[in-house]
Amino acid sequence: MLCFRAFGRLRRSGCLRAGLRLKCPDSKGVVASVAQLLFGFGCNILSSDQYSDVEADMFYQRVVFDYSDLLVGPGNTAILERGIAEVARKYDMDWRVSLAAKQKRAALLVSKLDHCLYDLLIRVESGELSCAIPIIISTQVVARRFGVPFRHLPITPKDPASKAAQEAQIDAILQEEGIDLIVLARYMQIFSRDFCERHWRHTINIHHSFLPAFEGARPYHRAYERGVKVIGATAHYATSDLDCGPIIAQDVTHVSHRDSVPDMVRKGRDLERTVLAKAVRWHLQDRVIVHDNKTVVFE
Repeated sequence: MLCFRAFGRLRRSGCLRAGLRLKCPDSKGVVASVAQLLFGFGCNILSSDQYSDVEADMFYQRVVFDYSDLLVGPGNTAILERGIAEVARKYDMDWRVSLAAKQKRAALLVSKLDHCLYDLLIRVESGELSCAIPIIISTQVVARRFGVPFRHLPITPKDPASKAAQEAQIDAILQEEGIDLIVLARYMQIFSRDFCERHWRHTINIHHSFLPAFEGARPYHRAYERGVKVIGATAHYATSDLDCGPIIAQDVTHVSHRDSVPDMVRKGRDLERTVLAKAVRWHLQDRVIVHDNKTVVFE
């Protein structure tokens, strides 16, 4: 299993770090109430970021705090969460606490193209992404260069029974490995609506940004023929509405008449690597809050 244990350094320095994400209807006193609650439990706020959406009348906040001196003991975070729940009821708040001590576990799903897969593995191995990767799942046989357990789950095209059986296998693996995040690192299969509804909140997909103009096969060839001047990549949560989930990260680069199709493909893959890594990092760091079909990302 490939993992990076950054939390060990935090613990040795005497800091037990946690993050609180919340959203609620915008109202006075939310920031003060959250700060007072954490102070009352002996927590030290390390950083805080918030955003008020005036049009939607919604408030979003991300707070990172040190609970080393938690008055009820740092092992009793459940009591702290009960206190947060009481404040949440007052403000009709949707919230989540994550502990840095609990490292997230990610499953990487890939088909034939492996550039995003290897980029993520390198970033995790180098410590740039803090997570464990206990499993790679693929419809093709990929090279085993990082010592990560690999499951080859082939699928018969246009066979609903084969697709359903594969999804059942994936579900079983996710449960067995205790997976917190699914990364579709160029996984070229469409999940069923039922699968998406169960997993979309923790499933990140990456694709080129030619959609919807050049969907389907050979998008770079058709974009080249059309003479496009900008290409890009989009990372989003994978909902049952194909390629229409809440967007986490995007980027673009310019191309010209001098760029051939291979040039455009290379530039597009470079973007896919960086955009997917950015989205995964923000998700792992609990910087993303989803409301309706939009995201608030605290960079």
